[in-house]
Amino acid sequence: MNDFWKDKRVIVTGGAGFLGSFIVEKLKVSGAAQIFIPTIDQYNLVDGAAIKRMYADAFQTGDKALKTIVIHLAALAGGIGANRARPAEFFYINLMMGVQLMHEAYLRGVEKFVAIGTVCAYPKYTPIPFREENLWYGYPEETNAPYGLAKKMLLVQAQAYRQQYDFNAIYLLPVNLYGPRDNFNLESSHVIPALVRKCVQANRSGEKQVVLWGDGSPTREFLYVGDAAEGILAATERYNDGEPVNLGSGQEISIKDLAELIARLCNFHGELVWDISKPNGQPRRALDTSRAADCFGWRAKVSFEEGLKQTIEWFNQNIEKIE
Repeated sequence: MNDFWKDKRVIVTGGAGFLGSFIVEKLKVSGAAQIFIPTIDQYNLVDGAAIKRMYADAFQTGDKALKTIVIHLAALAGGIGANRARPAEFFYINLMMGVQLMHEAYLRGVEKFVAIGTVCAYPKYTPIPFREENLWYGYPEETNAPYGLAKKMLLVQAQAYRQQYDFNAIYLLPVNLYGPRDNFNLESSHVIPALVRKCVQANRSGEKQVVLWGDGSPTREFLYVGDAAEGILAATERYNDGEPVNLGSGQEISIKDLAELIARLCNFHGELVWDISKPNGQPRRALDTSRAADCFGWRAKVSFEEGLKQTIEWFNQNIEKIE
């Protein structure tokens, strides 16, 4: 239980999704007075009228005197393939959701708005490790630029509303997430769930090869979803400033080494084949997370190998439901 949450109504967009499910679990443990989760079948958060109706419903539920916090997690997201196939949708849907949600939150006197950005907002060639002050030093990597820029506009909006209206909106930049309950659909998934699924399915079908995108040279940093949830809630409780904040693990790994590690953990002993006709994406990603530690005392806890083991175990237990 946490006294911070006992008088709070928390609206969690995307609360039924991957990261959202962990946020909601931790909010319940922390003693949040009311948790409101707008689901896509009830509210199309791209539509302004639906957003207004969502806020009206949330404010009419439970104790009217509760202070309201919005944690905006909902997003159209995916890997390189999905971003290349649907760039207009990735731009429009993410932009329209975020901009309207924050504006309506301001109009309704919401106490705090927590905007979740993306590491894809960083320039394609950013000095390693990525520091928050590098965010505007160049254009994002082309394959996910529409998505990254749409999410980046939430930072512009948050800072503008803080400056003009004294509205308490914060902006967090989590690195690539992974863990149990991730999206394992090969058409839209990120690299870790895609690798896990390919290796597990190869073992089940007796295939001797797994084909992977690119040449394996790019590096990435990954954050276990449970750690990300704790970081977001720590910032919600203790961070009230306009500067963006990175959330990451501080560990960088090449895609080649990642593939070999996942293959070993999945007991796949076949050949990893690299399809160099496919794009690599951003050359390197690794974050400086010192601001999160300094400003609200958060650091990642779960080791990478332990997080991968939990992810693989969950997938193996749920593979029949996923397929």
